[in-house]
Amino acid sequence: MTKRDYYEVLGVQKGATKDDIKKGYRKLAIKYHPDKNPGDKEAEEKFKEATEAYEVLSDDNKRQLYDQYGFAGLEGMGGTTDYSNVFRDFEDIFGDFGSVFGNFFGGGFGSNRSRSANSANQGASLRYDLEIPFADAVYGTKAEITFQHNEKCETCGGTGGTDGAKRKTCNTCQGAGQVRRSAGFFSVAQSCPTCNGTGSIIENPCRSCSGSGVESKKRTMKITIPAGVHDGKRITIPGQGDAGTNGGPSGDLIVFLHVTPHKFFERNGNDLYCAIPISVTQATLGADIQITLLDGRKIKIKVPAGTQYGKLLRVKEEGVPFTNSSRKGDLYIKIIIKIPERLSLKAKALFEEVSKIQGENDSPKMVPLSELSN
Repeated sequence: MTKRDYYEVLGVQKGATKDDIKKGYRKLAIKYHPDKNPGDKEAEEKFKEATEAYEVLSDDNKRQLYDQYGFAGLEGMGGTTDYSNVFRDFEDIFGDFGSVFGNFFGGGFGSNRSRSANSANQGASLRYDLEIPFADAVYGTKAEITFQHNEKCETCGGTGGTDGAKRKTCNTCQGAGQVRRSAGFFSVAQSCPTCNGTGSIIENPCRSCSGSGVESKKRTMKITIPAGVHDGKRITIPGQGDAGTNGGPSGDLIVFLHVTPHKFFERNGNDLYCAIPISVTQATLGADIQITLLDGRKIKIKVPAGTQYGKLLRVKEEGVPFTNSSRKGDLYIKIIIKIPERLSLKAKALFEEVSKIQGENDSPKMVPLSELSN
Protein backbone atom coordinates (compact mmCIF):
# COMPACT_ATOMS: atom_id res chain seq x y z
CA MET A 1 0.00 0.00 0.00
CA THR A 2 1.44 3.36 -1.05
CA LYS A 3 1.91 5.76 1.83
CA ARG A 4 0.32 9.18 1.60
CA ASP A 5 2.14 12.37 2.46
CA TYR A 6 1.89 12.96 6.21
CA TYR A 7 0.79 16.56 5.78
CA GLU A 8 -1.92 15.44 3.39
CA VAL A 9 -3.05 12.78 5.87
CA LEU A 10 -3.55 15.38 8.61
CA GLY A 11 -5.01 17.93 6.21
CA VAL A 12 -2.45 20.65 6.97
CA GLN A 13 0.09 22.66 4.98
CA LYS A 14 3.79 21.82 5.06
CA GLY A 15 4.58 24.87 7.17
CA ALA A 16 1.81 24.14 9.68
CA THR A 17 2.38 24.96 13.34
CA LYS A 18 2.35 22.29 16.04
CA ASP A 19 -1.07 23.49 17.14
CA ASP A 20 -2.41 23.04 13.61
CA ILE A 21 -0.92 19.53 13.50
CA LYS A 22 -2.53 18.66 16.83
CA LYS A 23 -5.89 19.97 15.66
CA GLY A 24 -5.67 18.00 12.43
CA TYR A 25 -4.81 14.78 14.27
CA ARG A 26 -7.47 15.31 16.92
CA LYS A 27 -10.17 15.70 14.29
CA LEU A 28 -9.18 12.48 12.52
CA ALA A 29 -8.66 10.51 15.76
CA ILE A 30 -12.16 11.33 16.93
CA LYS A 31 -13.64 10.45 13.55
CA TYR A 32 -11.85 7.15 13.00
CA HIS A 33 -11.18 5.84 16.51
CA PRO A 34 -11.95 2.07 16.81
CA ASP A 35 -14.29 2.68 19.75
CA LYS A 36 -16.47 4.79 17.50
CA ASN A 37 -16.15 2.45 14.53
CA PRO A 38 -16.15 -1.10 15.95
CA GLY A 39 -15.27 -3.71 13.35
CA ASP A 40 -14.55 -1.11 10.64
CA LYS A 41 -11.13 -2.09 9.20
CA GLU A 42 -10.98 0.96 6.94
CA ALA A 43 -11.53 3.32 9.87
CA GLU A 44 -8.89 1.47 11.89
CA GLU A 45 -6.36 1.85 9.06
CA LYS A 46 -7.11 5.57 8.75
CA PHE A 47 -6.73 5.93 12.51
CA LYS A 48 -3.32 4.22 12.41
CA GLU A 49 -2.29 6.31 9.39
CA ALA A 50 -3.21 9.56 11.18
CA THR A 51 -1.42 8.46 14.36
CA GLU A 52 1.73 7.59 12.42
CA ALA A 53 1.64 10.97 10.67
CA TYR A 54 1.23 12.78 13.96
CA GLU A 55 4.03 10.78 15.60
CA VAL A 56 6.45 11.99 12.93
CA LEU A 57 5.30 15.60 12.47
CA SER A 58 5.05 16.27 16.22
CA ASP A 59 8.71 15.30 16.69
CA ASP A 60 11.04 18.12 15.59
CA ASN A 61 13.90 15.82 14.55
CA LYS A 62 11.73 13.39 12.62
CA ARG A 63 9.83 16.20 10.96
CA GLN A 64 13.09 17.80 9.79
CA LEU A 65 14.27 14.52 8.27
CA TYR A 66 10.90 13.94 6.65
CA ASP A 67 10.78 17.48 5.21
CA GLN A 68 14.28 17.05 3.68
CA TYR A 69 14.24 13.44 2.50
CA GLY A 70 10.65 12.25 2.67
CA PHE A 71 9.97 8.68 3.83
CA ALA A 72 13.55 7.73 2.98
CA GLY A 73 14.80 10.02 5.73
CA LEU A 74 12.92 7.96 8.32
CA GLU A 75 14.37 4.62 7.23
CA GLY A 76 16.62 2.97 9.76
CA MET A 77 14.72 4.50 12.70
CA GLY A 78 12.94 1.23 13.47
CA GLY A 79 10.37 -0.90 11.72
CA THR A 80 7.53 0.08 14.03
CA THR A 81 6.10 3.41 14.95
CA ASP A 82 7.05 4.81 18.37
CA TYR A 83 3.82 6.04 19.96
CA SER A 84 5.42 7.45 23.08
CA ASN A 85 5.18 10.94 21.67
CA VAL A 86 1.48 10.44 21.01
CA PHE A 87 0.81 9.19 24.53
CA ARG A 88 2.84 12.02 26.03
CA ASP A 89 0.66 14.60 24.28
CA PHE A 90 -2.59 12.66 24.62
CA GLU A 91 -4.02 14.76 27.45
CA ASP A 92 -2.91 17.95 25.73
CA ILE A 93 -4.50 16.91 22.46
CA PHE A 94 -7.82 15.76 23.85
CA GLY A 95 -7.97 17.63 27.16
CA ASP A 96 -10.45 20.26 25.98
CA PHE A 97 -12.43 17.68 24.04
CA GLY A 98 -13.20 15.46 27.03
CA SER A 99 -16.99 15.80 26.83
CA VAL A 100 -16.98 14.48 23.26
CA PHE A 101 -14.08 12.03 23.24
CA GLY A 102 -14.87 10.76 26.72
CA ASN A 103 -18.14 9.32 25.44
CA PHE A 104 -16.20 6.85 23.32
CA PHE A 105 -14.17 5.63 26.31
CA GLY A 106 -16.84 5.75 29.01
CA GLY A 107 -14.91 8.34 31.00
CA GLY A 108 -11.70 10.35 31.21
CA PHE A 109 -8.20 9.41 30.12
CA GLY A 110 -6.36 9.29 33.40
CA SER A 111 -6.72 8.43 37.04
CA ASN A 112 -6.95 12.11 37.87
CA ARG A 113 -10.39 12.15 36.22
CA SER A 114 -11.79 9.16 38.07
CA ARG A 115 -14.46 9.79 40.65
CA SER A 116 -15.39 7.84 43.76
CA ALA A 117 -18.65 7.57 45.64
CA ASN A 118 -16.59 7.30 48.84
CA SER A 119 -16.04 11.05 48.68
CA ALA A 120 -18.62 13.45 50.07
CA ASN A 121 -20.84 15.04 47.43
CA GLN A 122 -23.02 18.10 47.89
CA GLY A 123 -26.71 17.69 47.14
CA ALA A 124 -28.40 19.45 44.24
CA SER A 125 -29.89 22.91 44.68
CA LEU A 126 -33.60 23.20 43.91
CA ARG A 127 -35.75 25.91 42.32
CA TYR A 128 -39.13 27.04 43.62
CA ASP A 129 -41.27 29.60 41.77
CA LEU A 130 -43.50 31.75 43.99
CA GLU A 131 -46.07 34.26 42.79
CA ILE A 132 -46.78 37.16 45.16
CA PRO A 133 -49.14 40.17 44.97
CA PHE A 134 -47.74 43.56 43.99
CA ALA A 135 -48.38 45.04 47.46
CA ASP A 136 -46.52 42.18 49.19
CA ALA A 137 -43.49 42.82 47.02
CA VAL A 138 -43.56 46.48 48.04
CA TYR A 139 -44.17 46.12 51.77
CA GLY A 140 -42.83 42.62 52.43
CA THR A 141 -44.65 39.58 53.79
CA LYS A 142 -44.31 36.01 55.01
CA ALA A 143 -45.26 33.12 52.73
CA GLU A 144 -45.75 29.42 53.29
CA ILE A 145 -44.30 27.13 50.64
CA THR A 146 -44.45 23.36 50.14
CA PHE A 147 -41.85 21.54 48.09
CA GLN A 148 -40.38 18.08 47.46
CA HIS A 149 -36.72 17.34 48.15
CA ASN A 150 -34.38 14.48 49.01
CA GLU A 151 -33.57 14.02 52.68
CA LYS A 152 -31.10 11.67 54.31
CA CYS A 153 -32.66 8.23 54.69
CA GLU A 154 -33.71 7.74 58.30
CA THR A 155 -33.47 3.96 58.07
CA CYS A 156 -29.81 3.69 57.03
CA GLY A 157 -28.63 7.12 58.14
CA GLY A 158 -27.67 8.00 54.60
CA THR A 159 -25.17 5.17 54.06
CA GLY A 160 -27.40 3.28 51.64
CA GLY A 161 -26.69 -0.05 53.33
CA THR A 162 -28.91 -2.24 55.51
CA ASP A 163 -28.54 -1.41 59.23
CA GLY A 164 -26.32 1.51 58.31
CA ALA A 165 -23.63 -0.61 56.66
CA LYS A 166 -21.16 1.52 54.73
CA ARG A 167 -20.18 1.16 51.11
CA LYS A 168 -17.22 -1.08 50.27
CA THR A 169 -14.44 -0.49 47.79
CA CYS A 170 -15.18 -2.06 44.42
CA ASN A 171 -12.91 -5.06 43.83
CA THR A 172 -13.02 -4.67 40.05
CA CYS A 173 -11.55 -1.15 39.88
CA GLN A 174 -10.10 -0.96 43.40
CA GLY A 175 -12.03 2.23 44.07
CA ALA A 176 -10.80 4.11 41.01
CA GLY A 177 -14.19 4.08 39.30
CA GLN A 178 -12.48 3.16 36.04
CA VAL A 179 -10.91 0.15 34.38
CA ARG A 180 -8.46 0.19 31.50
CA ARG A 181 -8.76 -1.88 28.38
CA SER A 182 -6.87 -2.14 25.12
CA ALA A 183 -8.30 -0.58 21.98
CA GLY A 184 -5.85 -1.40 19.21
CA PHE A 185 -2.55 0.11 20.32
CA PHE A 186 -4.20 2.47 22.82
CA SER A 187 -4.96 1.69 26.46
CA VAL A 188 -8.09 3.60 27.34
CA ALA A 189 -10.05 4.21 30.53
CA GLN A 190 -13.64 3.05 30.82
CA SER A 191 -16.26 3.44 33.51
CA CYS A 192 -16.18 0.40 35.79
CA PRO A 193 -19.10 -1.92 34.88
CA THR A 194 -19.35 -3.31 38.42
CA CYS A 195 -19.81 -0.07 40.34
CA ASN A 196 -20.91 2.13 37.40
CA GLY A 197 -17.94 4.40 37.95
CA THR A 198 -18.62 5.13 41.62
CA GLY A 199 -15.64 3.23 42.97
CA SER A 200 -17.66 1.47 45.66
CA ILE A 201 -20.54 -0.96 46.05
CA ILE A 202 -23.28 -1.73 48.56
CA GLU A 203 -23.56 -5.43 49.33
CA ASN A 204 -26.97 -5.22 51.06
CA PRO A 205 -28.88 -2.10 49.91
CA CYS A 206 -31.26 -0.41 52.34
CA ARG A 207 -34.85 -1.32 51.52
CA SER A 208 -36.19 2.13 52.31
CA CYS A 209 -33.98 4.05 49.88
CA SER A 210 -32.83 1.18 47.59
CA GLY A 211 -29.23 2.01 48.41
CA SER A 212 -29.34 5.67 47.40
CA GLY A 213 -29.03 6.95 50.96
CA VAL A 214 -31.77 9.52 50.42
CA GLU A 215 -35.57 9.62 50.45
CA SER A 216 -37.93 12.01 48.67
CA LYS A 217 -40.06 13.91 51.18
CA LYS A 218 -42.47 16.83 51.19
CA ARG A 219 -41.51 19.87 53.24
CA THR A 220 -43.59 22.88 54.26
CA MET A 221 -41.95 26.00 55.64
CA LYS A 222 -42.47 29.73 56.04
CA ILE A 223 -40.15 32.20 54.38
CA THR A 224 -39.75 35.93 54.86
CA ILE A 225 -40.03 38.16 51.83
CA PRO A 226 -38.37 41.50 52.55
CA ALA A 227 -39.94 44.79 51.57
CA GLY A 228 -38.95 46.24 48.21
CA VAL A 229 -38.26 43.03 46.30
CA HIS A 230 -38.67 43.15 42.53
CA ASP A 231 -39.97 40.71 39.95
CA GLY A 232 -37.41 37.95 39.35
CA LYS A 233 -35.74 38.38 42.75
CA ARG A 234 -34.08 35.22 44.08
CA ILE A 235 -34.16 34.24 47.73
CA THR A 236 -31.65 31.53 48.66
CA ILE A 237 -32.47 29.29 51.63
CA PRO A 238 -29.25 27.42 52.52
CA GLY A 239 -29.38 23.69 53.14
CA GLN A 240 -32.96 23.13 52.00
CA GLY A 241 -32.15 21.52 48.65
CA ASP A 242 -31.42 17.82 48.13
CA ALA A 243 -29.39 16.03 50.78
CA GLY A 244 -25.74 15.30 50.01
CA THR A 245 -24.23 11.83 49.88
CA ASN A 246 -21.54 10.31 52.09
CA GLY A 247 -21.81 13.11 54.58
CA GLY A 248 -21.76 15.87 51.97
CA PRO A 249 -23.73 19.09 52.62
CA SER A 250 -27.24 19.61 51.32
CA GLY A 251 -27.90 21.90 48.38
CA ASP A 252 -29.86 25.13 48.62
CA LEU A 253 -33.47 26.00 47.88
CA ILE A 254 -33.67 28.99 45.55
CA VAL A 255 -37.02 30.78 45.51
CA PHE A 256 -37.76 32.82 42.37
CA LEU A 257 -40.31 35.59 43.01
CA HIS A 258 -42.88 36.51 40.37
CA VAL A 259 -44.77 39.72 41.15
CA THR A 260 -48.30 40.03 39.77
CA PRO A 261 -49.13 43.43 38.20
CA HIS A 262 -51.41 45.85 40.07
CA LYS A 263 -54.51 47.35 38.53
CA PHE A 264 -53.77 50.94 39.56
CA PHE A 265 -50.09 51.16 40.54
CA GLU A 266 -46.86 50.69 38.61
CA ARG A 267 -43.29 50.65 39.80
CA ASN A 268 -40.12 52.20 38.42
CA GLY A 269 -37.19 51.42 40.65
CA ASN A 270 -38.30 52.48 44.12
CA ASP A 271 -40.90 54.98 42.88
CA LEU A 272 -44.60 54.25 42.50
CA TYR A 273 -46.87 55.72 39.84
CA CYS A 274 -50.64 56.01 39.60
CA ALA A 275 -53.16 58.17 37.69
CA ILE A 276 -56.03 60.24 39.12
CA PRO A 277 -58.85 61.86 37.06
CA ILE A 278 -60.00 65.37 38.00
CA SER A 279 -62.53 67.73 36.46
CA VAL A 280 -61.84 70.73 34.26
CA THR A 281 -62.84 73.11 37.03
CA GLN A 282 -60.60 71.34 39.58
CA ALA A 283 -57.68 71.60 37.18
CA THR A 284 -58.47 75.26 36.47
CA LEU A 285 -59.25 76.48 39.97
CA GLY A 286 -57.15 74.02 41.96
CA ALA A 287 -58.47 71.58 44.56
CA ASP A 288 -57.69 69.39 47.56
CA ILE A 289 -58.42 65.78 46.63
CA GLN A 290 -58.26 62.53 48.57
CA ILE A 291 -56.50 59.45 47.23
CA THR A 292 -56.09 55.88 48.52
CA LEU A 293 -52.51 54.61 48.75
CA LEU A 294 -51.33 51.09 47.91
CA ASP A 295 -51.52 50.01 51.56
CA GLY A 296 -55.10 51.32 51.94
CA ARG A 297 -54.29 54.57 53.75
CA LYS A 298 -56.06 57.73 52.56
CA ILE A 299 -54.23 61.03 52.17
CA LYS A 300 -55.08 64.46 50.78
CA ILE A 301 -53.04 66.11 48.07
CA LYS A 302 -53.22 69.63 46.71
CA VAL A 303 -53.83 70.14 43.00
CA PRO A 304 -52.48 73.60 42.06
CA ALA A 305 -54.69 75.96 40.06
CA GLY A 306 -53.99 75.77 36.33
CA THR A 307 -52.79 72.14 36.42
CA GLN A 308 -52.35 70.75 32.93
CA TYR A 309 -53.23 67.29 31.65
CA GLY A 310 -50.44 64.78 32.41
CA LYS A 311 -48.95 66.82 35.24
CA LEU A 312 -47.05 64.66 37.76
CA LEU A 313 -47.60 65.47 41.41
CA ARG A 314 -44.96 64.12 43.78
CA VAL A 315 -45.65 62.74 47.24
CA LYS A 316 -42.36 62.19 49.04
CA GLU A 317 -41.49 58.83 50.65
CA GLU A 318 -44.73 57.06 49.76
CA GLY A 319 -43.05 54.75 47.28
CA VAL A 320 -41.22 51.44 47.60
CA PRO A 321 -38.90 50.85 50.58
CA PHE A 322 -35.22 50.35 49.81
CA THR A 323 -34.07 46.86 50.80
CA ASN A 324 -32.44 46.80 54.25
CA SER A 325 -32.99 50.53 54.67
CA SER A 326 -35.47 52.94 56.24
CA ARG A 327 -35.53 55.00 53.03
CA LYS A 328 -38.43 54.93 50.61
CA GLY A 329 -38.98 56.06 47.07
CA ASP A 330 -41.66 58.60 46.09
CA LEU A 331 -45.20 58.37 44.78
CA TYR A 332 -45.96 60.16 41.51
CA ILE A 333 -49.56 60.94 40.64
CA LYS A 334 -50.38 61.64 37.02
CA ILE A 335 -53.27 64.06 36.59
CA ILE A 336 -55.89 63.09 34.02
CA ILE A 337 -58.35 65.86 33.20
CA LYS A 338 -61.73 64.36 32.51
CA ILE A 339 -63.80 66.32 29.98
CA PRO A 340 -67.56 66.06 30.58
CA GLU A 341 -69.38 64.33 27.74
CA ARG A 342 -72.74 65.94 28.57
CA LEU A 343 -73.61 69.32 30.09
CA SER A 344 -76.78 70.70 31.53
CA LEU A 345 -78.15 73.86 29.91
CA LYS A 346 -76.96 75.91 32.85
CA ALA A 347 -73.48 74.39 32.80
CA LYS A 348 -73.23 74.90 29.06
CA ALA A 349 -74.19 78.55 29.41
CA LEU A 350 -71.55 79.04 32.08
CA PHE A 351 -68.83 77.45 29.92
CA GLU A 352 -69.84 79.68 27.01
CA GLU A 353 -69.61 82.70 29.28
CA VAL A 354 -66.14 81.66 30.45
CA SER A 355 -65.10 81.17 26.82
CA LYS A 356 -66.13 84.74 25.97
CA ILE A 357 -64.39 86.17 29.01
CA GLN A 358 -61.17 84.27 28.24
CA GLY A 359 -61.28 85.38 24.61
CA GLU A 360 -60.59 81.92 23.29
CA ASN A 361 -59.09 81.82 19.82
CA ASP A 362 -60.71 79.83 17.02
CA SER A 363 -57.33 79.57 15.23
CA PRO A 364 -54.81 78.37 17.81
CA LYS A 365 -51.13 78.19 16.92
CA MET A 366 -49.23 74.91 16.92
CA VAL A 367 -47.03 74.12 19.93
CA PRO A 368 -43.60 72.51 19.46
CA LEU A 369 -43.67 68.89 20.60
CA SER A 370 -40.58 69.53 22.71
CA GLU A 371 -42.65 71.82 24.92
CA LEU A 372 -45.11 69.13 25.83
CA SER A 373 -44.41 67.74 29.27
CA ASN A 374 -46.00 64.33 28.62
